[in-house]
Amino acid sequence: MRKGQNPAKFVGQVARPERITAAVLSYAPSLHGYHAETLGVLAACLESLRAHADVPFDLLVFDNGSCEEVQHYLLDQQRQGAIQYLLLSERNLGKGGAWNAIFQAAPGEVLAYTDCDALFYPCWLRDSLAILETYPAVGMVTSRPFRTPPDFMTGTLAWAEAERGATVERGSFIPWETFREFDMSLGQEELQVRQRYEATEDIRLTYRGVQAMVGASHWQFVGWTSVLRLFVPFQMDRPMGQVRQLDQRVNAAGLLRLMTIEPRVMNLSNSLAAVPAAGAVRASAPRLSFGRRLLRLAPVRRVLLGIYDRVFRWYYAD
Repeated sequence: MRKGQNPAKFVGQVARPERITAAVLSYAPSLHGYHAETLGVLAACLESLRAHADVPFDLLVFDNGSCEEVQHYLLDQQRQGAIQYLLLSERNLGKGGAWNAIFQAAPGEVLAYTDCDALFYPCWLRDSLAILETYPAVGMVTSRPFRTPPDFMTGTLAWAEAERGATVERGSFIPWETFREFDMSLGQEELQVRQRYEATEDIRLTYRGVQAMVGASHWQFVGWTSVLRLFVPFQMDRPMGQVRQLDQRVNAAGLLRLMTIEPRVMNLSNSLAAVPAAGAVRASAPRLSFGRRLLRLAPVRRVLLGIYDRVFRWYYAD
């Protein structure tokens, strides 16, 4: 038999999610060898994402079976109020399995996804939203321009060439240093990068006064949550190597794959070498009111919950 009334019945309102959900996929099976700096890279990713997003959002982190140290860090971040939704997987489900969970779980109208090795610059979310909310039928917007495989551009180009209100320009619009910075972060040789830069071109669009580069990528993108859910479930039998399924599906559906004109995000890979000096990237956990901070103090919390427990027992104990 129930004792008393559930206190939740007397709560007048519940929290509402933000319009935007930023989702980070984390994975570090250990902190040795290749993954030695992974925890630092993850921290830089989360801190820069929060510090440089000038639009309100909730943060969702899906951890894909990381080691104990990484999961403890994420749990501590959630306790501090820096992560609103935290999903801890016992095993590595691969990126496809993680996307299946993230795309369905994100409560926001807009989903801003990133791998955990991205470093964000000011205006990354604002600039991406400007493209997402201006262009029609957008599938994904990546917050950095770089040259992506032409095979995944056909849907975007078909729209641009048929749309009278869109201007299409071809040429070399990405500065060499911006191009080099990204391709070198993928472990390529500079000579190879230079040859590709000289042999390929950029395609720039202008629509309703907003410019965007043609292309996008699965490692970081912003899109409508309802649209991204159209592409699940993903069936991938390897943790890596099949991630272009999303790029292929978005293109095949005729949805636009676009990038910001300016670089607003950088790939760190497994190294902190590109992270600014200490203090340049600041954590920006949500600022709580004085009253909320007071209630979170351990002594105050312990006393008040003790009083609540005693009152409950007075009324409902046998």
